[in-house]
Amino acid sequence: MDKIYQFLKDAGTYYLATVEGDQPRVRPFGTIDVFEGKLYIQTGKKKDVSKQIHLNPKIEICAFKDGVWLRVAAKAAADDRIEAQQHMLDAYPSLQGMYKAGDGNTEVFCLTEGVATFSSFTAAPEIIRF
Repeated sequence: MDKIYQFLKDAGTYYLATVEGDQPRVRPFGTIDVFEGKLYIQTGKKKDVSKQIHLNPKIEICAFKDGVWLRVAAKAAADDRIEAQQHMLDAYPSLQGMYKAGDGNTEVFCLTEGVATFSSFTAAPEIIRF
């Protein structure tokens, strides 16, 4: 899991896919955190992405860095604990102007049932399940 976290952190921006009805939705994201040994992402409850995840928790993440791309398929489970929210905000101080732990809008999701695949044109895929 550390390899997945570090790749996404180093990439800076990754793309998060959700489903709205039968239409895929993809947008750039940048938050990734490890809390209690699990991967987490963050968004606002008022955003469409949050609503889409609550209706269908299956998400995919894709990032590219140094000739390698990472795809992560997982389920995103909301974690309403203040401690999880604060841990994320401590990792991303720039978000603290828009979000506060326990503000009713800050939302963190724990990634579960994950399968991460590292791919490139020069090596066999590496698969990590978490």
